[in-house]
Amino acid sequence: MKRFVAVLALLCVAGFAYAEAEKKFEAKCIVSGGPAKQDKCVEYKGGKVYFCCENCPKAFASDKSKFATKANLQLVSTGQAKQAKCPLSGGKLNPEAKVTIGGVEVQFCCNNCKGKAAGTEGDAQIELVFSDAAFEKGGFAVPKKEEKK
Repeated sequence: MKRFVAVLALLCVAGFAYAEAEKKFEAKCIVSGGPAKQDKCVEYKGGKVYFCCENCPKAFASDKSKFATKANLQLVSTGQAKQAKCPLSGGKLNPEAKVTIGGVEVQFCCNNCKGKAAGTEGDAQIELVFSDAAFEKGGFAVPKKEEKK
């Protein structure tokens, strides 16, 4: 009986760990909007942007400015890029002034900036916060990996 319980517990832990590993990667292809795959990616701003197939990276490479906002959003939504400042003003972040945009929690410096972002909808809201200019102003960046010695 003890052996059965131990095996059952081990299977539960292994199943939970597998489910967590599977659940961790969720990204949409920035070109097609379909589910992205981890093995279909290109380097971008110090991180990786993920796609659904071999053709989408080619479309991205041919006109990066067309897909930059969605690529920036994906860098943040996959946990690669971290925010340092307000994307609207470049000011210091206020932990009380947050809005979820494109499935990502974004902080702002004040309730005015928060209100501006909250009052915008859809693609315009994503463009407001994740365009290249806002991405730079917000200090969004992929932390550099330390080299192993």
